[in-house]
Amino acid sequence: MYQFIQKFHSGWAYLALLLLVIVVVNSLMGRTSKREFTAKDRKIALFGLIATHLQLVIGLVLYFLSPLGFALLGEMKDAAIRLTSLEHPLINIFAIVLITIGWSKHKKAADSAAKFKSIALFYGLGLALILSRIPWNLWFSN
Repeated sequence: MYQFIQKFHSGWAYLALLLLVIVVVNSLMGRTSKREFTAKDRKIALFGLIATHLQLVIGLVLYFLSPLGFALLGEMKDAAIRLTSLEHPLINIFAIVLITIGWSKHKKAADSAAKFKSIALFYGLGLALILSRIPWNLWFSN
């Protein structure tokens, strides 16, 4: 069961990252071209939001089902263990909070430029944080 969830978490990450890149690029293009924020733009941002929230849920299940459990929390001197047991989950939770704030702020914005700006800024910051805390050595070794 744990192996399946671990593979699913890694596989879903590709989709979530791709969607976040699409959302950020779409928002930047919409802002620079000064076009109207449409239902298509809203759906693209919503898919990015849903994908990241689902990734968070899968990650939390994986974290609490880990056969190592919380035993690793005492091993913070090892950078690889610290990344996977502390930095990756905490920074990614913060990133998803930023993405959620961007979604909420875009709903309250009155004009299209402000909607695109909120999404581009907060989703972009979330994407940057997520990319900074991916355990790349583990991701590519599987």
